[in-house]
Amino acid sequence: MSLEKKYLFGKLKFLWVLAVIFSFVVFVRLFHIQIINHKHYLEEAESNRTHVIYKVAPRGRIFTEDNVIIASNGPTFSLYYLPNARKNIKYLNELAEDISKKINKNKDEIFASLKKANDTKRAVLLGDNLSPKSIYTYAELKDAIPNIEFIENTKRFYPFDNMASHLIGFIGVIDKKDWQDQYIKSNYRYDNKIGQSGIEKRFEKYLKGRDGGVFLEIDSKGRVKNIMQSRSWRPGADVHLTLNHKLQQVAEEGLKKSISGLGAVVVMNPQNGKILAIASAPSYDLNKFVSYYDENPSGYVNTGIMEYNLAVKGLYPPASVFKILVSIAALENNIINKEDEVLCKGSLWLGNREFGCWKTHGKTNFWDALKHSCDVYFYTLAQKMGAFLIEKYQNKFHLSEPTYIDMEGEKASYTFGPKERFDRKGYWYAGDNLNMCIGQGELLITPIKMAQFISAVANGGKLWKPYYVDKIVSQNGKTLFAEKEKLLGDAKIKLETKQIMDKALKNVVDAGTGWAVNMRGVDVMGKTGTAQNPHGEDHGWFVAYANLPDEEPEIVVVVFVQHGKSGSSGAGPVARKILNEYFKDRV
Repeated sequence: MSLEKKYLFGKLKFLWVLAVIFSFVVFVRLFHIQIINHKHYLEEAESNRTHVIYKVAPRGRIFTEDNVIIASNGPTFSLYYLPNARKNIKYLNELAEDISKKINKNKDEIFASLKKANDTKRAVLLGDNLSPKSIYTYAELKDAIPNIEFIENTKRFYPFDNMASHLIGFIGVIDKKDWQDQYIKSNYRYDNKIGQSGIEKRFEKYLKGRDGGVFLEIDSKGRVKNIMQSRSWRPGADVHLTLNHKLQQVAEEGLKKSISGLGAVVVMNPQNGKILAIASAPSYDLNKFVSYYDENPSGYVNTGIMEYNLAVKGLYPPASVFKILVSIAALENNIINKEDEVLCKGSLWLGNREFGCWKTHGKTNFWDALKHSCDVYFYTLAQKMGAFLIEKYQNKFHLSEPTYIDMEGEKASYTFGPKERFDRKGYWYAGDNLNMCIGQGELLITPIKMAQFISAVANGGKLWKPYYVDKIVSQNGKTLFAEKEKLLGDAKIKLETKQIMDKALKNVVDAGTGWAVNMRGVDVMGKTGTAQNPHGEDHGWFVAYANLPDEEPEIVVVVFVQHGKSGSSGAGPVARKILNEYFKDRV
């Protein structure tokens, strides 16, 4: 064989070997794709042409006891970008600029979302919580950009804006760390909104529904070809409260129109702890936390002090309302002769210190002392009783403990007395006794604790845990949660003491400092209190329990008005409005 033929033969042999090797590689690769990893590549191909867009389920509604919806849901729209085959950065930049002008959103944010969509081949959310009225404006985007889609969604809506705002609470987007640590395990997505405070937070697991979604078939240009599957959402469970809508409305309006417009109201059934109304002023508009994007693009809500719930967090001196406890302690221990008189000259001297009364009352017995809130009478009574007995009755009524109402951040009231002072290695002075007996000094109490205490006075000593949720019901009618009445303690007021206190406190309303709350056909037992305030105008308290003649007390009203000047003029008119509303169809 010639050298030239040998060379050609060798070259053909080499090419043949290369062809065999190449064919083998192709065979192995096809075998790998079609046999071994068939499922994986099928799923990847499927994912490249299908996109899942979630639809947020409506949260459960919140009802008052009289079946008024105070938290519901409204319509909203979400704007999605469906990635296509074009990955050119210049194209994405131009697209981001066009979209940003339409939806009033930062161009760089939009560009990052578009790039993420193309990199991951997944639909991304460009705009959320868009109002129905803006949909026509945004519709121009869809005409210009085929791979833009609008999806109908739901958003939280509060029909009465501020009503019971501190109780209901607000919702917001999940914190990223919380989502990773906690919520991702419960099938929450990072962009889900959850309860951040109040009922919305406490009952999140019931209120949240099951989200729905649509499976879209997409072509290479990012256009929707077909809706392959649609999964319906399932709304969350409904929360039924013990609150009465009208009483809540009257309480909030009363506070708003009070002398300062600041304070708290608690209305409770004294026989079981059921909350009929609870308000804190100023309140805040819950809808601001779920406003449409086009109405508030920044999403920023500045509520500041308005989020502070005075009803459960506000600590103030009980002032003359505390005389109720001092009176009960004295009556229970036979220290009072109700007809004995004390001469009030407008003040009482203890050593070289003068303790004043708000006016000169002259000769005053027990009935008059409560009716006209005479401090000098109670100074004298406190000297007879001694501070240890008053401190003992603070403990009998659990005044130093919280009420244990299921509301975030409740503060325990602060009581004081000689034993407490000695435990702190402090001293007790005779003047401390006089301050304590009129509800001043170091005594501090919250409005919700005051309501629990006055309820115990009304019912003979029972201390009920306040509650505001009656039941939670699923959409198919199944009761998922029901609150139970809970007795926390019993001060066991003697029947005779109870009858005396009823008469004395009714006198306060009929002909004393509580005259502003006097009502025809209703027995109202009440007490005013004016808490000293070194930082401005004094605060006003009015507390009352009431019933129809010859019946058991059925309502307790506690009104606290910051800087209200006095209990009778500052807080009394608010209490009267509430009682009028409660009894209006029965007298």
